Order: sequence, then structure tokens, then C-alpha cells
Amino acid sequence: MAIAIMHCNLVVRNRSMKVYLVIISFYISTFVLAQNIPPDNLRKLREIESNIKGAADSIVNTPEWLDRFRADSIFTRGLVQALKVPYSIYYPFDSIKTISKLLAPDSSFRIYTWQVMKDYEYYRQRGAIQMRTDDGSLKLFPLFDVSEFTKSPTDSVRDAKHWIGAIYYKIILKTFNNRKYYTLIGSDENNGTSNKKWIDILTFDERGIPEFGGRLFNYPNDEIKPKQPVYRFCLEFKKDGGARMNYDERYDAIIFDHLTSDGNDPKNRSTLIPYGDYEGFRWINGAWKYVSNPFANVIFDDKQSTFPKPLLDDKGLRNEKQLEEQSQKNQKKGDN
Repeated sequence: MAIAIMHCNLVVRNRSMKVYLVIISFYISTFVLAQNIPPDNLRKLREIESNIKGAADSIVNTPEWLDRFRADSIFTRGLVQALKVPYSIYYPFDSIKTISKLLAPDSSFRIYTWQVMKDYEYYRQRGAIQMRTDDGSLKLFPLFDVSEFTKSPTDSVRDAKHWIGAIYYKIILKTFNNRKYYTLIGSDENNGTSNKKWIDILTFDERGIPEFGGRLFNYPNDEIKPKQPVYRFCLEFKKDGGARMNYDERYDAIIFDHLTSDGNDPKNRSTLIPYGDYEGFRWINGAWKYVSNPFANVIFDDKQSTFPKPLLDDKGLRNEKQLEEQSQKNQKKGDN
């Protein structure tokens, strides 16, 4: 009994230590970034952040759509004002939670994205790319979402004025033939019946102008995925389907749920839900190559992966033990 209690204490202590280390690491990285900002500029940025924090929250949480759009306008003007402060690219804007703020892995730019909703059929993304400059001055590329006016959003390379909008939550940097490719993974609530997850490619031309898209996806055509050739990859699924897509560093792969139709109509994207296993892409010779099982030939460890354990075995059969374990986990979540 004493040994069991000691073991539990050690487990709790280890978990607490991990959380503590993560928090410490976060504040150290934030402190290091802030060190690049002169004190007077830092004070200005903190003041502006405080002023636009409420507007950023209202973009998402205010009930009336007119107020959400008004808040979006106030926030956008305030954000530009903040970014004009020299070296603002290093400022974390930590108190603003409703806006995605991703710094490129090589710190060469920062991309801001967010979403404004009119009603359950109308969502539009906003965004901007802030480039790092030697003197800290502002070099900004506003992004204009044209999804509403685009019949084929996967069909071409696009500039910042013809962006296919998404709220980005991951940047992956890959290189090929001495050129940098930034892969962006993001989400889009789309409309009242379906959501989308996007993988887009961001590059910069010889003038430093951003371009979105590239013929860098290699996968077999099926009824669910966009028909090849594509310049960006989209996974569209049922509104409450909860399909996942992210980059898993341990497996060096972009992994996403294998989808199936709950109405036996895979062409109807609003019927697509996760099936229980995964598909993905790996960066091979300058392109994202399709892999039908990203976890093949490795020992899956859900403590080291951002994804839960697959519910299907290597032969594509349902793992009844795993299904039962997952069912119990879902039941516990429902009871809490």
C-alpha cells in the first residue's frame, strides 16, 4: 500500500514537474523574444494590446453579427497600429486568444489569421503576413479571403489578394534545392453543414512577395479528396465530425483522419466522419507524398503523438480492445 501511494505521488510529482517545465519554457521563450524590443516600444505594444484585446474577443463572442464585424474592423486597425511599432514581430500578444499568431520556424515572418462569422452559412477569414526586417520597420502583406468567389480553390498558385482563407495552427519548414517551403495547416468552419481543414504551401519569390500553393501533393484520387492535380490540399467533413489534421514531429508526417460517409454518399462532404484510422503525407524529394498508414512499421505511442491510437489494426480490421478503451474514455468525458 505504501509503495502504491509512493508511486502515485511520484507520478503526480512528475506530471507537475512537466507542466512546470512547460510553463517555465514558455515564459523564457517569451522573455527572449521580448528582449529584442526596445523598452519604449515594449510599453507601446503592451498599451495597444490592452486596447484591442476586447475587440479581438468580441469578434468571436459577441452575439450580434454587426457587432462582430465592427469589432473586427476595430481590431484590424489596432493590430496594424501595433505592428507599425519597430520590432513588433517579436511581441507575443499573449493576452489575445482569439487570433492565431504563428512565427515561422526560421523567424523570417509571422502570420496572423482569424475568422469573422456573419451567420452559420457565412464565415470569412482575415490575415496578414509580417516580414522580419533588419531595422524593425513594418513590411506587411494583408491577406484577402476570396473563397466566396472561387469555384475551384485548389486549382492554382495565388497571391495575397486572392488567398484561400484558413485559420492556421501549424507551420512546417522544409527545403528542397536550396528553396524554402513553408507548409501551413489550418481550419475553416466553411458553412452550416461542413468544416474544412487545409494544407497550403507558402513560398516567397525573388522579390520577397508571398505566394500560396504549389504542385507538391502526390496522392491517389478517390471520392473524398480533391481530384488531382491540386495546388493545396483540402479535407472537408461533417460539421460536428471532429476530423483531425496536424503535423506529428515524431513520425515526421502530416497526419489526418481517414474519412467515410455516414450516409453511404462520399461525394456529399457533409456526411464524412472519421473512420478509425489515419492517412498522411511525408516530405520526400520536394513534395508531400501520400502514405496510407503513417504509423506503419513503428511502435505507436499516444503519449508521444498528437493523435490517439488508431481504432483499426494493420490489416484494416477494427481493434475491439482499442474500441472498448476509447469508448470508456468517451464515457468518462461525458460523465465529467
